[in-house]
Amino acid sequence: MGKPVEDAHTTRTKSQLIEKARGLGFDVIHITKPDAISHAGDKLEAFVRAGYHGDMAWMAETLERRKRPQNLWPDVKSIVMLGMNYGPETSPLDDLAKKERGLVSVYARGKDYHDILKSKLKQLASWLHHETQHEVKVFVDTAPVMEKPLAQAAGLGWQGKHTNLVSREFGSWLFLGSIFTTAELPENTPEQDHCGSCRKCLDICPTDAFPTPYQLDARRCLAYLTIEHKGHIPEEFRKPLGNRIFGCDDCLAICPWNKYAKATSEILFANREATHLPPLEDLLALNEAEFRKRFAGTPVKRTGWKRFLRNVLIGTGNSGNQKHVLQVVPFLNDESSLVRAMAIWACKQLMTCNDFAALRREYFAKENDTAVSQEWG
Repeated sequence: MGKPVEDAHTTRTKSQLIEKARGLGFDVIHITKPDAISHAGDKLEAFVRAGYHGDMAWMAETLERRKRPQNLWPDVKSIVMLGMNYGPETSPLDDLAKKERGLVSVYARGKDYHDILKSKLKQLASWLHHETQHEVKVFVDTAPVMEKPLAQAAGLGWQGKHTNLVSREFGSWLFLGSIFTTAELPENTPEQDHCGSCRKCLDICPTDAFPTPYQLDARRCLAYLTIEHKGHIPEEFRKPLGNRIFGCDDCLAICPWNKYAKATSEILFANREATHLPPLEDLLALNEAEFRKRFAGTPVKRTGWKRFLRNVLIGTGNSGNQKHVLQVVPFLNDESSLVRAMAIWACKQLMTCNDFAALRREYFAKENDTAVSQEWG
């Protein structure tokens, strides 16, 4: 007996979908079912219950919808998971020694991937709807969707010990997007874990952000602290930040599976002069309008000028270059307590004890924020 007509039809639809996706620039496309990640919701709930999400309140607020794809859309029958390679030309670990330059995470050096993927996903979903007459919804990291567990269930890769997706073909460097549909499409085989006994991603973390393998405490993660965290960065994490001013790629870049990775062919993901190792002195000289213009269209802009300055001032303090003091001191009068506090810390790192004591006598009495006052010591 041959396959049922319906199976032949859905198989053909899947083949055409893959061809269309490749034509749009997607590097990998697999399909899974919404009930394929039954245990992921429990792990997420435990993560939130432990407080590992930090001040990302939206994770707790959307927990129930995120736990199961059907909670987000009850009618979904298949989930199309897609990936686009954003591999860098060189390892970001090589840039940690360039203390006079700010290090931006690889994912944020080009045009915001949310915009790029969503546009392509909409085109692909529109074709699928037209072809099958089934309903579709597209998601790119902006809705309560558990992309990484779904990507593993679909066979794109597996969640490594650092909790990020690892691909045997693309290493650590895949942007993920998904199409939820009411169409019944043939599913792919889930990917197995290939980490073995390796723990390089855990050992390289400068802040010990992994309580155990496969578990992240975001409150200790440099990516979280420089991007998502809205408050003061605790002192214990400032030296480990080094020259990282937006994100951290250490655990991604050290993965041995990157030996199979290749540089992205998507020109919009390529490094921009504005985001690829910009000199700290140039960043300190920006005003808010210049910040917005320089980082327009990139993820960096979304973190906001004041939080960005907070990060840059920490990087400046870690540079060890006393010439930056003249640029840092004016920030002691900034309207933002985040900026003033890190300006104090940077001065403390760059000045002699006597010079810092003199600066304290001049500015300490003016400070009316308790948290900032504590930075003077």
